[in-house]
Amino acid sequence: MIRARRARIVATLGPASREAGKVVQLAMAGADVFRVNFSHGVHEEHARTIANVRAAEAAVGRPLAVLADLQGPKIRLGEFADRSVRLKVGQDFRLDVSEEPGDASRVGVPLAEVFSVLRPGSDILLDDGKVRLRVRRNGPGFAETEVLSGETLSNHKGLNLPGHAIPVPALTAKDREDLAFALQQNVDWVALSFVQRASDMAELRQIVQGRAAVLAKIEKPAAIEALDEILDLCDGVMVARGDLGVELNPEDVPVVQKSLVRAARTRGIPVIIATQMLESMIHAPTPTRAEASDVAGAVYEGADAVMLSAETAAGEFPVEAVTIMNRILTRVEQDPRWPELMRAEYPVEDADADALVAAASRAAETASTACIAAFTTTGRTALRLARERPLQPTLALTPNLHAARKLALVWGVEPRVVPQVGDAEELAKLAVDQAMAADLAQPNQRVIILAGLPMGSPGAANILRIAHAPRR
Repeated sequence: MIRARRARIVATLGPASREAGKVVQLAMAGADVFRVNFSHGVHEEHARTIANVRAAEAAVGRPLAVLADLQGPKIRLGEFADRSVRLKVGQDFRLDVSEEPGDASRVGVPLAEVFSVLRPGSDILLDDGKVRLRVRRNGPGFAETEVLSGETLSNHKGLNLPGHAIPVPALTAKDREDLAFALQQNVDWVALSFVQRASDMAELRQIVQGRAAVLAKIEKPAAIEALDEILDLCDGVMVARGDLGVELNPEDVPVVQKSLVRAARTRGIPVIIATQMLESMIHAPTPTRAEASDVAGAVYEGADAVMLSAETAAGEFPVEAVTIMNRILTRVEQDPRWPELMRAEYPVEDADADALVAAASRAAETASTACIAAFTTTGRTALRLARERPLQPTLALTPNLHAARKLALVWGVEPRVVPQVGDAEELAKLAVDQAMAADLAQPNQRVIILAGLPMGSPGAANILRIAHAPRR
């Protein structure tokens, strides 16, 4: 099942979409990667969800990736005695460490470190900025504030402190338990939330030990300041515009998004644009025009993937959301101006393998070329090729199912699992056969082949060959 587009779709699974039949429908509609959000649910439920993705993979006949999204140190309010309260602008409102249920005058925050960074005049944002407080007085374990805006507050809403780095570890005790479970389930990608420094990603990599690809979610201003060091330790990155948009000025978010996409493309690692892409489709069967333009903008920037969150996890129209997103991506890539924007942005490197990859991309520009077939063991050769943004599809052929699934997130790559081959002639025949079986090559069209000998040597792309699909 080949999609007529290069950008990929990440769909979050939840109550509206995690059942087996619905997962198949989402994959048929165009979803490539399925996000399992560990902020919600229990392990038994997540295990069933992951099993349903693996079953859907067989149904659609192409590798599908599972992305385990760890909750991270998300700061949330405690509970209210009546579940929610009404606030008035100008009133006093207290935050403290008490576990007593809250009311219209106070509520608990179960993380004492929050109060250590506050100062009089600090702003506190609740519920994605819908409620804004300003600190009048604070001390160990409490803050007395004034309500600046917002009216309603309910249980467990998120808390953000713009301009403050809170001294908490990126991996909480819950995250460590969830990570161990996710690795037991053989997930393909692990996303770390609220990354603030490179050491956060270093800690994750140390635990994962290569058993999954690791991805940093950029949603804190501190991460932007340490971006280069963080990306050096990532296999991928997500522009998580939810919390990032709360802590930055609205006019700064598009600029930061573009700089993050550019930085990821420079390194040749996949980048996901996430949050509020088609949010109106949580309750409506079609998106707003502004949302369609937002998705299109990500494609024009060259992002590897766009993500649906509540639209597919809890929305009323999960399949329709994926279908419409697929239509938007496909339409943008039909724009005659789109190829010009896909010219890769990265410095010239002195590596022979990179030079060979660049040559393969240039050779594929001729009209008679159907696709590029890249033989890869770990996926690195296909990643290098995607960095070039070739306009012809890349057929990534690998004997490693785990590598194939990870590549489902990567721009323009169609991963397939094939047997290991022994020599160049066998390699050429297998490449042509796979290209024709996938309807990527027609009789007498050229297939550009990129591989390394001896086969099975990671990162050793040293052969560039042209083969032709046979005449019928």
